[in-house]
Amino acid sequence: MARWMAVAGAVAMALAVPAIAEPADVAAAVANTAARTEANVKLDDGRKPTEVLQFFGLEKGMHVLDMFGANKYWAEITAPAVGPTGSITVWNRTQFLNDKNRAAFAEFAGKHSNVLLLASPMEDPKLGTNAYDFAMMNLDYHDVYWESSQFKISRMEPDAWLKALYAAVKPGATVAIIDHVANPGGNTREVADKLHRIDPAIVRADFERAGFVFEAESDILRNPADDHSLLVFDPKIRGKTDRVMYRFRKPAA
Repeated sequence: MARWMAVAGAVAMALAVPAIAEPADVAAAVANTAARTEANVKLDDGRKPTEVLQFFGLEKGMHVLDMFGANKYWAEITAPAVGPTGSITVWNRTQFLNDKNRAAFAEFAGKHSNVLLLASPMEDPKLGTNAYDFAMMNLDYHDVYWESSQFKISRMEPDAWLKALYAAVKPGATVAIIDHVANPGGNTREVADKLHRIDPAIVRADFERAGFVFEAESDILRNPADDHSLLVFDPKIRGKTDRVMYRFRKPAA
């Protein structure tokens, strides 16, 4: 009896110990260029995906929300990196999806059983609830301040938009934000419309107001040669803009 109790106690203690998080092997996924599109591989020099995802703390088995990711850049890397026990949910705005890119994504998802595509209008992000360990938004948060009759993007309120993101991620989840840097001051909506940039102070204030906790900043993608006055699509700076990287966390329950 004493031996049985000792064994039972040891099993109970083992079950009580949380699993040790294992970093995702991002470098291997990045290096496997045969499994990635040529166009996306060409972006690596400017995006530094290995260093970026290591900073944000991507782990094997994570359930990832990849915002605005229909071009598959990050999904091509994160899907194999998180492994079969993890998943990648790519959300994209319906205004920028068509039959061609939907078909291309479906072909990609057919090769990766842990990937799926969600779509909804930009102004109404339907992301699920309490579903993700890790959310990433690369070079797109400024678009929450953008509106365009041409692309049928209506005016949005950042607080309401981030409320949906906050609800979508689990307590303790990491939220990774990268965006083009704008000079401080000025009208955020006008700057987003004219340059597709945003003042980092606005980003941080918005996310903290939504309830996220600021955890860390990285200068991996900073570029002091960018004077912030150019449209990010200008050939002189495209792919080389000065970029802010913020890591936020949803407080644990």
